Amino acid sequence: MNKELLQKYAQLVVKVGVNLQQDQILVINSPIECADFARTIAEEAFAAGAHDVVVSWGDELLAHIRYAGGKKELFTEFPEWRRKFYTDYAEQGAAFVSIAARDPEIFKDIDPEKLKLSQQAAGAALLEYRARLMNNRNTWCVVSVPTRSWAQKVFPAVSADEAVAKLWQAIFKTVRIEAGADPVAAWREHIAFLQKAAKFMNDNAFVSLHYTNDSGTDLTVELPEGHIWAGGAEDSELGVQFAANMPTEEVYTLPKREGVNGTVAASKPLNFNGNLIEGFKLTFQEGKVVDYSAEKGEEILKGLLETDEGARYLGEVALVPYDSPISQSGILFYNTLFDENASCHLALGKAYPTCIEGGESMDSVTLLQHGVNDSLLHEDFMIGTRDLDIVGTTKDGRQVQVFKNGNFAF
Repeated sequence: MNKELLQKYAQLVVKVGVNLQQDQILVINSPIECADFARTIAEEAFAAGAHDVVVSWGDELLAHIRYAGGKKELFTEFPEWRRKFYTDYAEQGAAFVSIAARDPEIFKDIDPEKLKLSQQAAGAALLEYRARLMNNRNTWCVVSVPTRSWAQKVFPAVSADEAVAKLWQAIFKTVRIEAGADPVAAWREHIAFLQKAAKFMNDNAFVSLHYTNDSGTDLTVELPEGHIWAGGAEDSELGVQFAANMPTEEVYTLPKREGVNGTVAASKPLNFNGNLIEGFKLTFQEGKVVDYSAEKGEEILKGLLETDEGARYLGEVALVPYDSPISQSGILFYNTLFDENASCHLALGKAYPTCIEGGESMDSVTLLQHGVNDSLLHEDFMIGTRDLDIVGTTKDGRQVQVFKNGNFAF
């Protein structure tokens, strides 16, 4: 692993990802396997003027021991000190970096009910914290670096060391980091391109999008009045621009909660709670999933959909060209952060209130009245294919080809 590129990556996270401000606190969520990168981010954060940097460490091997040995009732609990950790730092205006790197099948032998209960308990306890992030009250960014177990899943035909090296190379390419180049400048150019695509979608103000391909997708998604397409970067409530995902290739908005009808076929596996869900289809009626199937992980999919009432409705619609750099790499990452940026995707669960006019100041009841879904979870799944077509319908009934053969038609 190239130390110079690692430092550039950390600088990019601090300066563009969360765009850390002078005397701001930075909170890092990191697996213990990614400690070197977390420490490098901390160094860059202090160099940029951070007041403090604190790290919340995760250990998925210990989590596996806990899930395997603990009784079910244990997973209905969420420690108060942990809730306060996140809400207190969020209220102090901290920025949050999460390093998303895990073994894609670490919990494949764990009772799905325990995983569902844990998801529900965490979702309920961290409701305020997650609402702040989804409303852009705090700046936040999700990034990733290789772990050995993850790298070996992505590159199973080579040694562990070679797999890690190959995954590092792939990640640096997706986040536009090259030796001798300025990744900050490259990202600002990339953000400008995505915002141009978002402007096209906003200018057309589509009332619905119709998705079709030969894999079984025939889905109509209505868009609520006043919806907003975003992409590349957003502004916090204090006007600080930040990039929530690195990498990112998407422009996205929210659907009308009860305006989704038809069937959609996933085009890539979904890694959920340390399990893979593969070859799945969802059928929607008036916004709600009324039928589903999966070639692998159907019980896990069932648990996801049963998280709460809102988990059966969509919260996000995202457009990603099939010819995006991540897709062209030909790598299946088994990590949603990367795979969602190789493919058009949807998300089950909570919608981003920032994607509707005035949404940041609306309460949950008002958001629901405007067709905005709410849930304890927000889970992206990929639907993009080489033959995906999307046709948008405008208020005056015009039909506009948005995607043709997997890519933007404009």
